[in-house]
Order: sequence, then structure tokens, then C-alpha cells
Amino acid sequence: MPIRNQKNQPAFRTISDFKGKLTGGGARANLFEVVLNWPTLLAPASEVRNKARFMVKGANLPASNVAQIEVPFRGRVLKIAGDRTFDSWTVTVINDTDFAIRSAMENWMNGINNVADNTGLVTPSDYQTSAFVHQLDRDGSVLRSYRFHGVFPTQVAPIELSYDAQGIQEFTVEFQVQYWTAFKGDGDNAGGEDIVGAGDVA
Repeated sequence: MPIRNQKNQPAFRTISDFKGKLTGGGARANLFEVVLNWPTLLAPASEVRNKARFMVKGANLPASNVAQIEVPFRGRVLKIAGDRTFDSWTVTVINDTDFAIRSAMENWMNGINNVADNTGLVTPSDYQTSAFVHQLDRDGSVLRSYRFHGVFPTQVAPIELSYDAQGIQEFTVEFQVQYWTAFKGDGDNAGGEDIVGAGDVA
């Protein structure tokens, strides 16, 4: 069977070529740290804030979304860029016996909207804060940091109980996000560009 001619046909690649391009052996999904901040009016004790750095066992680096606008023209559709949208952000937390982090999240939400009488804080800056995800390298240095601006929780997920359940309890917390920014870390393998908004600094 004849080989189809290609203009600028790619060169033959070897595993050594691939290895040479895999900077730092690749970023690892299990090397990260989440830093949760609480609003000043609803902040728990400092040991709870520090504990969250260890007990948040799952999170995500944010998606980057730009909506599209479709403009019809004579039976065709022209697609142009619309507004940015920002997904909610979810973390998974290990629940230890003092319920410290879950209780702090429940108290945060209760400050936003009280369980008994539907009252709560009305000024966004009183209940919104920032949070960080740091992607780490294998030497513990930071490769890249994402900062979530104006976050607040909208769901502390239930914990299912059962006589035949085994293992340590976990639960998720869903946060709403105004927007995020990203910054290059200080590690030797760190790279990428800073993604910032007007007035934002690293």
C-alpha cells in the first residue's frame, strides 16, 4: 500500500526524545496542597485552618471557559467569543473525630444563611474569601499556584452512615468562585505564564 505523501512530514520520534521533553518527570496528581481561608467574621481557630492543609485530600485545578456567541448569517453561523464563566470548585475532606473542618464549614454556611430564621451576612466581603491550590514538585517546591477569588460554600455534602461501612469518613464541599488567577511557582521545574486580572498580584 503506498504511503501518502505529507508536506512537512513529522520526524521519527523515539522514547529518548519523549523522555527529554518530559520536564521533571511530569506533574503528579497526588502532589498538591489546598489552603482554605475563612472570612474574618467566621474564622475558626488557627489549628483548624492548619489542619485543613492536611485533611483536604482531593481538589481540582480550575477549568478555563469562554462562552461562545452564535451569529447567524445567510444559513451559516459565525461563532465569536462571549463572556468568561467560572465553574464551581469542589474539595474532598477527610473527616476526623473532632469534626473540626466540617463544623467550620457548617458554621460558615450558617453565617451566610442561618438554619433557623433565614437571616445572615449581607455584605459579600463579610462571607467571601480566597483559597489556593498549590501544585507541588517531588522536592516539595511549588510548580504553580491557583488562587480562587471570592469563594464561599454552597454545599457541605452528606456523610452516609451504615453498619457495614468501613474506612474513614469523607465529605465534599462545593464552593462558588468569582474568578481565579494563576502564578508560576518557585521550583526549579516551574514554568508557565502568570494569569492575572487587573490589580491582581502574585
